[in-house]
Amino acid sequence: MNLESLTQATGEWLKGTGPESDIVMSSRVRLARNLAQFPFVGRASEQERGEIEQFLREQIATAPIGKDLEYIDVGQLEEVDRQFLVERQLISREHAEAQGARSVAIDRVEQVSLMINEEDHLRIQCMHSGLDLAGVWEQIRVVDEQIGKVVPYAFHDRWGYLTACPTNVGTGIRVSVMLHLPALVITRQIDKVFRSLHKISLAVRGLYGEGSQAMGDFYQISNQTTLGRTEEELVEQVGDVVPVLIDYERRAREFLVRETQQNVHDQVSRAFGILRTAQTITAEETMQLLSRVRMGVLLGLIGDINIADINSLLVQTQPAHLQKLRGVELDTKDRNIERARYLRKHFESAGGATSPN
Repeated sequence: MNLESLTQATGEWLKGTGPESDIVMSSRVRLARNLAQFPFVGRASEQERGEIEQFLREQIATAPIGKDLEYIDVGQLEEVDRQFLVERQLISREHAEAQGARSVAIDRVEQVSLMINEEDHLRIQCMHSGLDLAGVWEQIRVVDEQIGKVVPYAFHDRWGYLTACPTNVGTGIRVSVMLHLPALVITRQIDKVFRSLHKISLAVRGLYGEGSQAMGDFYQISNQTTLGRTEEELVEQVGDVVPVLIDYERRAREFLVRETQQNVHDQVSRAFGILRTAQTITAEETMQLLSRVRMGVLLGLIGDINIADINSLLVQTQPAHLQKLRGVELDTKDRNIERARYLRKHFESAGGATSPN
């Protein structure tokens, strides 16, 4: 696969076309799977890792899903290209930073991603736009069944699927939803919400999953353990909580418009103004300002801007994407200048104006 083609495209999950996509950016399910005849990746030799990668690539190619996938040899990529795939949510940070033979197989619309030799031999990922856990689960279930027919999974009659991390043993499933919750942050209700989630064994992570910091008021909500629960139960657990969070965020947005309209309009206008005129800007500040502008568009405070464009900018202004778009490696200072230039150019062509009070 040519990474340059991905640079110019927009992944399906960024298009903002799914249910509740004003608040729910994406729904994702990952499955951890290992081969019965090989040691776990952490205990495998360099030769064994190569054999695992070759075996999985050859076997997956014989499954129906195989004809829709293109492979990328992650181990042969430059650092900026590996980070590009992380920003695209197609591989994990751990996969990018690991050593030895490893690869990823991706479908054309970036809904299906198969990471080979991450923490486990195989990580199957499916991701959809908006709140669509049922659709994601149905898709990944089919992909898993197809691969399971040509690959001997490590499975125990009592413990279920065997995984490198004990918390994944059983179903090996991680169900997650990425939410945009700026109003809960502004009204200082976010910590209370997160404490409630922890009490019911749901984890809260940043934009890039485990170990990442929250940026721009984007959070991933996911299950913490899998043992003793069926896949359907875990999908349902996350699926039952998300509508409650959506309701909290919508109420918070309504409160901001009703009680502090002038203040929130000022925040949105300032954010929009900085993005259109800045001469240098960091990735972190850009995420925060785009978060405010995204909320402003959805509240009707900014017109003539498409939410899908804002979603794309959240990714395109990340360090690796900027360098791929420019076609040259840039240091931090030059990235900040290029990011500002890219944003100015985008908003000049896109238009957009803040609505009066």
